Amino acid sequence: MANLLLTTTCSRQTTCPYCFAKKEMDGGKDDFLTWDNLIYITDLLEISRQPHISLLGGEPTLHPSFIDFVLYLTERNIRVNVFTNGIAANKKIEEAGRLFDKLQDNKLSFVCNLNHPSFSSEKELDKIDKFLKTFGHLTTISFNIYQPEFSMDYIFEYINKYNMKRHVRIGLTHNILNADNIYIKKEEMPKMAETFMNHYKLFEENNVTAGFDCGMPMCLFNDEQLGKLFKISKGVLKFSCGPAIDIGPDMNVWSCFPFSNFQKKSIYDFNTMEEINKHFKNMHNQIREQRAGIFEECKDCSYLAKNLCSGGCSVHVLNEINAQ
Repeated sequence: MANLLLTTTCSRQTTCPYCFAKKEMDGGKDDFLTWDNLIYITDLLEISRQPHISLLGGEPTLHPSFIDFVLYLTERNIRVNVFTNGIAANKKIEEAGRLFDKLQDNKLSFVCNLNHPSFSSEKELDKIDKFLKTFGHLTTISFNIYQPEFSMDYIFEYINKYNMKRHVRIGLTHNILNADNIYIKKEEMPKMAETFMNHYKLFEENNVTAGFDCGMPMCLFNDEQLGKLFKISKGVLKFSCGPAIDIGPDMNVWSCFPFSNFQKKSIYDFNTMEEINKHFKNMHNQIREQRAGIFEECKDCSYLAKNLCSGGCSVHVLNEINAQ
């Protein structure tokens, strides 16, 4: 599923130190996707027979035409998934709740990145409360790990309070190439994995599943832990890394946010989404031909050879190559 940035503006420019999109938002100007560009991308999705898109930012709800964009995409039979921090104007949430209520549930979903409540002001918490009361039943929580020690307890309180989807998207933060953001370094990963497994009982007791976003190495977990992860992931364990395909408001396209300033291309250089995926898949493969994974042991790993694991994030791999 491709990711489309509606805007580079965000309501949380200083409270997410790990931000993947920081490079895109540091340009000093507010970029907004135009209607013409949205229509072009929708046509491209239709031609490519890929009837789904994720809307990102910045904060996508800050786009002046956010509601109309969602309605247009769904009218074109494109399934929309919105990544948001839940901080939006009350009037916009009320209008969106009224208009989106007419959509079938399989047409629209949300992924809400919920930092610990202590990160937010009372005003922001009130807006998040309004958003989750309106869209909680359509929303999956996203939790980004950027430190080796952390607490996820509050996540389950949110899920139970707002009747949210009983699943948590676990994002492992990665370094943006040639940029400065906080991320989990490879030497911190074993401790990070241990901390995550300490939350296993909370997942089990609350009947909540978990799924890893890209770049999580499989070798961080022993066989007993993998068995537990199997249980709380409904048997869908992913330790992969590959192109996510991000499209900016300026119609530039890149592999994923960690590669946001590396080998960008214009979307007009391609005829289909398949061509875009193939191009950036080749880029990843060229990196992996030089080094199998982030750890030295990756080159002889049977899990990697069987495609059960990708050997960590490709940006980490490229950094290892550059450091040699």
